Amino acid sequence: MKLQNLGVIFIIIILPISMILNAYVGNQVKTLSLQASYDTKLNNATYDALKAFQLNTINSDTSDLANSKLRDIEASANTFFNSIASNFNMVGYNRDILADYVPALVYTMYDGYYIYSPYTNTLDNTNSNDIENPITGAIEMGPSDAQILNPDNPEAVDATYKEGDKLSGVKPYIFYSCRYIRGSDDFVITYSLDNYITIQGVINNGWVNDAGYLLDNIGTDGSTYRGITIDSDISNMASEQVYVPGATGENPREYPYIRLNGVKYYYDKESKSWFSIMNGEKYKQDNFEPKTTVARQYYKEAKEFTERVRNEYKLFDLNGMDAVDENGVKLGEKLGNYTIFTDSNNSIEDSNSNFNQQRLAVIRYSIEKNLSIAIANYNNGGNYDFQMPVLKENEWDKILNHVSIISFLQGLSIGGKIYNGHSIITNNKNQEVVNEESIYILTKDGRYHRANDRDIADDSVVEGIFNIDLERKSYTKDDGEYYFFPKYALNGGCYNCIVRQTSVDETENFYQYMAGKGNGKLAQAYFTALGRERYGMYKTYNNPDRVKEEWYKH
Repeated sequence: MKLQNLGVIFIIIILPISMILNAYVGNQVKTLSLQASYDTKLNNATYDALKAFQLNTINSDTSDLANSKLRDIEASANTFFNSIASNFNMVGYNRDILADYVPALVYTMYDGYYIYSPYTNTLDNTNSNDIENPITGAIEMGPSDAQILNPDNPEAVDATYKEGDKLSGVKPYIFYSCRYIRGSDDFVITYSLDNYITIQGVINNGWVNDAGYLLDNIGTDGSTYRGITIDSDISNMASEQVYVPGATGENPREYPYIRLNGVKYYYDKESKSWFSIMNGEKYKQDNFEPKTTVARQYYKEAKEFTERVRNEYKLFDLNGMDAVDENGVKLGEKLGNYTIFTDSNNSIEDSNSNFNQQRLAVIRYSIEKNLSIAIANYNNGGNYDFQMPVLKENEWDKILNHVSIISFLQGLSIGGKIYNGHSIITNNKNQEVVNEESIYILTKDGRYHRANDRDIADDSVVEGIFNIDLERKSYTKDDGEYYFFPKYALNGGCYNCIVRQTSVDETENFYQYMAGKGNGKLAQAYFTALGRERYGMYKTYNNPDRVKEEWYKH
């Protein structure tokens, strides 16, 4: 056969294959490009949502309260959908269309989480609406919701929702809780993003309802922690700039304060009185005269609570194998096989302790379980089955230790495949949690630093501060909006440790790292600030009036 004929045959065979391969490769490149683009858009929208939540909580006096928090989350979710609609507008998707492809948003908080997801409205056919007889005044059983809102009912009232409506909203708060059954003991432990727990149930044939921080290495009356002296001088209270409604003269101005259960109580040196600010109003606090610092109280109460857990409640040998589901069925080794509150190798607050392993396992198990159900139960009417994606270990590390938003976008066609993306954005500057990295150090040169900045000189330390107090706040006066910083650092943040992070030591365990600094000003400022800010956080378990009464006694 002539060479020319072989060349023709080669072209006839190879050319179609090359064209198909070229089209395939081009389609794959386009698909990957679209996927990367969609990932970026989803990340941007999730970041916008978290930023909105952060700004709302920083500038709210009631952000700790459940109804206020729900409002902030609704606003954050609205920001997410507005942002993602704006990002996807160029590719033809509007907000209403995109909402059908977002099976869930998860907001992880301090001791639990919210799931914002679509759901199908179902009217209740059993619960009746009691009504008062206008003649006799007696309470009579009325019709059910389903009967009242049935469109075939001529007496039906106008309703904003109907049977089978597709709605979206925040589902009830889910705590990071786990039930344990051991012999006659049957109780629930609620964990958090740090070493604070709540115990409720039957232990040693008695009812227990207790909560507190778990800490080892504490001296008498909370005076020392890991050999570091905790500041006890009430004259060295934290202070900050605050706008006081109706005040004359310099306003905002600096006031010393103590924070209890999420509320800051300010001391006016001129009138020698205490006051708080709530919803733009000033409230005078009578008979409020603290005698010790909240930092020492934090360590004192943590020591007492840890001893009660181990000795009085006899939970020193509680094992992860004692965990059960909501029906009382043992979970086996899903949450580990080790003693939770006893660890011969680590202190209970250390990141690698048995307690922390159990805490992380419980939070992860709860989120995986409930999120999988929320996503699986949602169907947007199309052919795509929504399902929980497999999250990587480094993604779980973010979720289990920080306030975060997890967003999901699934079912969009991107050429050769269906897009199934998720985004996790975390935040370390919020009023929900004070973790070990939340404490910054203010130095004499007017700069604030990360606590593990190796360049901090011990004799330059002024105080430890909560990083959220360095964020700008706003207030309204004379129909205008103004801004101020509660904590003002003259020269701002340290560039090498805050921005570049070139002077930051690798720190897996902040407790051990700070203890290694010796009983100097840096370690004292850090542990004092950590105790002060954690003790002052709002806790669901706390009774605000009881907390204040306790401080009247000090």
